[in-house]
Amino acid sequence: MASIWVGSRGTIRDYPGFSPSVDAEAIHKAIRGLGTDEKTLISILTERSKAQRQLIAKEYQAAYGKELKDDLKGDLSGHFKHLMVALVTPPAVFDAKQLKKSMKGAGTNEDALIEILTTRTSRQMKEISQAYYTVYKKSLGDDISSETSGDFRKALLTLADGRRDESLKVDEHLAKKDAQILYDAGENKWGTDEDKFTEILCLRSFPQLKLTFDEYRNISQKDIEDSIKGELSGHFEDLLLAIVHCARNTPSFLAERLHRALKGAGTDEFTLNRIMVSRSETDLLDIRAEFKKHYGYSLYSAIKSDTSGDYEITLIKICGGDD
Repeated sequence: MASIWVGSRGTIRDYPGFSPSVDAEAIHKAIRGLGTDEKTLISILTERSKAQRQLIAKEYQAAYGKELKDDLKGDLSGHFKHLMVALVTPPAVFDAKQLKKSMKGAGTNEDALIEILTTRTSRQMKEISQAYYTVYKKSLGDDISSETSGDFRKALLTLADGRRDESLKVDEHLAKKDAQILYDAGENKWGTDEDKFTEILCLRSFPQLKLTFDEYRNISQKDIEDSIKGELSGHFEDLLLAIVHCARNTPSFLAERLHRALKGAGTDEFTLNRIMVSRSETDLLDIRAEFKKHYGYSLYSAIKSDTSGDYEITLIKICGGDD
């Protein structure tokens, strides 16, 4: 049920007694002074909600005639810079830029595409599409179309449309019907009818899908994951498995992504920054709990052992505590 209580399982909340002009001035001083006062930047930007950070950015622009993000870019460097800029970027614009980055240059970062498109609500997807068009003067759909292909493309385009049902009501009759359709489209026939998988998994609400997966198990004596692995392949398979994981437990899916970003040689800062910033007011507490449950150590300790300097301090503040 975690996904329903949006906004109540975050680590960052509105700052009481908030004054955008006081904050903008303090940030300006921190940037403009001799040497940057990173401590002030971190404490302000990690202790204000995203709505408040947008007001600070507005105020900053009005008072100093420059964009806060540009001043941060000019003054900071490395992963710390990327993280601070992410914090002052409007969420829909941030996601749009992450999607663009995933599709730019040689090769496509399918994992990032999958993660963003499976974890955002329909309303968020509509805002992201608008932001994408505003920033790049191209539609998100056109870019997805030219960078991907086949059933993977079709499913991504369906998700990008933001047409997933968001209602919390579940329909048992529909769940039985959909489960049978999935069974007939995969296990029960020679060859697979991919379109049926795309249609049901990309358009039904997460609570509805959960019920459908239970019914599927009753019909086929198999978990839907096993059928997908047996019937499908490649990025399309990865995408559908991601949807199933998110429908069952979005925080668990994101905890797994964070674990992958933090383990092994080198850190995947692209993923780390995106999840920490984008989930800080939604379900980061749940993600932390899932992380600890699955891996036996806390997200906090994983960040501490894998990052350093101001970058580490900022991530730890967003993380909000040890488990």
